[in-house]
Amino acid sequence: MTDIAATSAPPANLGAGTAGGRPRVVVIGGGFGGLAAVRALHDAAVDVTLIDRTNHHLFQPLLYQVATGALSPANIASPLRGILRKQRNARVILGAVTEIDVDGRTVRGTSFEAPYDILVIASGARHHYFGHDAEWEQFAPGLKTIADATDMRRRILGAFERAEEATDPDQQREWLTFVVVGAGPTGVELAGALGEIARDALRDNFRTIDPGDARIYLLEGVGQVLPSYHPKLARKAQRDLERLGVEVQTETLVTGIEPGRVTVRQGAEERTIAAHTVLWAAGVQASPLGRLVAEGAGAEVDRAGRVIVQPDLSVPGHPEVLVVGDLARVTGDDGEPLPGVAPVAIQQGQYAAARIRRGLTLGGEPFHYRDRGKMATIGRGSAVAEIGPVRLSGLIGWFAWLGIHLFWLTEFENRLLVFTQWAWNYLTKARSARLIIGRPPDSSRDAPR
Repeated sequence: MTDIAATSAPPANLGAGTAGGRPRVVVIGGGFGGLAAVRALHDAAVDVTLIDRTNHHLFQPLLYQVATGALSPANIASPLRGILRKQRNARVILGAVTEIDVDGRTVRGTSFEAPYDILVIASGARHHYFGHDAEWEQFAPGLKTIADATDMRRRILGAFERAEEATDPDQQREWLTFVVVGAGPTGVELAGALGEIARDALRDNFRTIDPGDARIYLLEGVGQVLPSYHPKLARKAQRDLERLGVEVQTETLVTGIEPGRVTVRQGAEERTIAAHTVLWAAGVQASPLGRLVAEGAGAEVDRAGRVIVQPDLSVPGHPEVLVVGDLARVTGDDGEPLPGVAPVAIQQGQYAAARIRRGLTLGGEPFHYRDRGKMATIGRGSAVAEIGPVRLSGLIGWFAWLGIHLFWLTEFENRLLVFTQWAWNYLTKARSARLIIGRPPDSSRDAPR
């Protein structure tokens, strides 16, 4: 088996490559999967082009802390050019992909064209409103980008400002009511952070309202929070949330979101919650590039828009096109699709790079995900974690959560900044990044910008 890292001559199935005979690898997406693939090719005899709509890599698991004022955006994001500054075989293109010509092996954008011999698509996922995107997204923002996080922070902090100004008690209650839709890890972490903001960070900051009077609803359609976790840990997480003042409502489906109100159904009963601030954490859908490449390659996508790939992550009929991360539908050992989490994307990116280094072969070995566990934090000193057969909760789980998240941050500077900020927040219960970017919301019709 030939290793590309050991020779400058490309394998026969990789095409002509560049003028120097080196295969051209184009990677779409600078998230966990795409960046892992690029970095794993650092000493391979290939020319890598990384294309992303933004100029930075974002550590999404901590994005909710930007949205709730615990961290600043620069704490969890790093410029892609800075990360790859010493990788001489890699270049970065800032732009949006508009066309993938599978037959012509070319990726096109509004201002660039990038021919390839091997294509790795890792463009991630976006919010999914289950067919109600047009009606609900403007009133219930999701959390996928820094822009989403700063907009969500503006809405959260702005709601307290509007409550302070309100003279009508009903209006005050509506501004002090927060609804988080979806009780997966993101929803649980958001709801817990909201509880800490109301009861700790904003204490004594206002004169006409008590932020501790805020009502925080966490809505989940199935029978427990953190549906993919062991029921014992889910019950522990719910108890910790309730201690923070969060009202957890399971088996509750959202049927409508309008200005100032959320309509929900529990069994046969339907009711409304009067609230100006609704935060969406209920579902994701694959990037539109999934359908784009599927149409060009004659592949299939699932209901969430993920490309159904081969066990080696290639698109059927096109071994030179690999799909990784949230965009790929890959079945795990339990027969269920792998979750859209960072460890899956990272391992798939590394696997794709290993295949590229070996001329798109790995002796027929399919991708196999090694589950490193899962975890979610509920608040200060409280988290739940499943690491193999080990289940952790409380302070021990929280320390495990802290250590693992610090480890996976991309650069040392980010680790140092985040550790320092966390230490300060723990000691003072403060959230020093409570900046409202843009005007505070003036009504529930205030849409994301």
